[in-house]
Amino acid sequence: MSRLAVFGGTAAVPRPLRSVPWPVVTDADRAAVSRVLDSGALVCNADGETEIAELERRWARRVEVGHCVGVANGTIAIALALAGLGVGPGDEVIVPALSFAASGLAALHQMAVPVFADIDPVTFNLDPADVERRITPRTAAIVVVHLHGLPADMDALMALARRHGLAVVEDAAQAHGATLGGRPVGGLGHAGAFSIQVTKNLPTCGEGGLVTTDDAALARRVRLARQFGEDIEPGTPRDYLCESFGWNAKLNPVQAAFAGSQLDRFDDYEKQRQANIEAFLQRLRELPGIRVPGVPADRTHAWHVLRFRFDAAAVPGAEPVALREALRRLLRAEGVPVGQYQRRSLAEQPVFRDRLGFGGGQPWSSAGEPPEPGSHPVTDAVIADSLVLARNHLHPDSGPLLQRYADAFEKVWEHRDVLRAMAVRP
Repeated sequence: MSRLAVFGGTAAVPRPLRSVPWPVVTDADRAAVSRVLDSGALVCNADGETEIAELERRWARRVEVGHCVGVANGTIAIALALAGLGVGPGDEVIVPALSFAASGLAALHQMAVPVFADIDPVTFNLDPADVERRITPRTAAIVVVHLHGLPADMDALMALARRHGLAVVEDAAQAHGATLGGRPVGGLGHAGAFSIQVTKNLPTCGEGGLVTTDDAALARRVRLARQFGEDIEPGTPRDYLCESFGWNAKLNPVQAAFAGSQLDRFDDYEKQRQANIEAFLQRLRELPGIRVPGVPADRTHAWHVLRFRFDAAAVPGAEPVALREALRRLLRAEGVPVGQYQRRSLAEQPVFRDRLGFGGGQPWSSAGEPPEPGSHPVTDAVIADSLVLARNHLHPDSGPLLQRYADAFEKVWEHRDVLRAMAVRP
């Protein structure tokens, strides 16, 4: 039995292998950016058609919708979609309790109150039954997050939305290319919101976002809103007339060109990523007490994040948090960069717990009593007993690295006596 790295043994993942670049930047990406720089068309409203329009057309086809609007980032994509759907002051928006803060902040920026619903313990996505329990006469919309890249139960959530007359925005920031029943996410609700930030499966060279919809009127409202409410058409003089309330939320052509070049290789990268991750997970499935992420038969997973839950029953006497922390320490010493994705539920993050917002306590002054601690028990349990892997596995050539990670997991599992000693309080 090999000695654990935390006690001076050789790490399963050698230090030189631990740094993996993402995104993969090629000469084609550099050429795409140079093409825009040489053209001088460096802003969204440059004369003539820009790279933004081409990226919008391509992503709309990919998502199988009629319209795509490029915007500044994924957070504003959610906010503009909500705004375009009429969500505003006095409304409530249901958001999963486990997500990045942007999913809830987008509602706040519309002066709407985010209401957090619990999640499914296996998919980590919204639990439709808990969503229904939290609907009130003030509920206007649901932000459905396809967390980590796995589609949520959109059939159940859309049926629920139809019964109650609610708008549905898909937060697909982590789910590029994922499908449900053969249909891509981003085209299953009333609008989809994607991030193309540099860490995402489809990255740009910084920040960016995409709003997708089959609703032409909604797409126009989002397009107006991204640039001060102006209706700017390529090749026509700008009249500086604001037709509606808007933001400065533009994507720029350099970002669009880089993302478009990455899109040329997206399918190849995705195919290799699926093979790499399946081979990795297959090894981890053999280890007692670890629950690897699963994929229902009707869905595909984009694998933006890999979340592993640990069953404390496999280490008698261990508390979930103590077991998680012991595993974090041992695995990181072996060179596996496990960590936590969100350390608290959204309901317990200070911005939402302390009801921060705009002057006069808006929009919270119109909200009911805050939820009691423990109101999202599944979310709390998942946070307590799980760790995640992010980013390194996105590289298409990460297969050998993931096998090293599997070596590290197996090595730690061989030392369950040490794990138990670290995780069980005397």
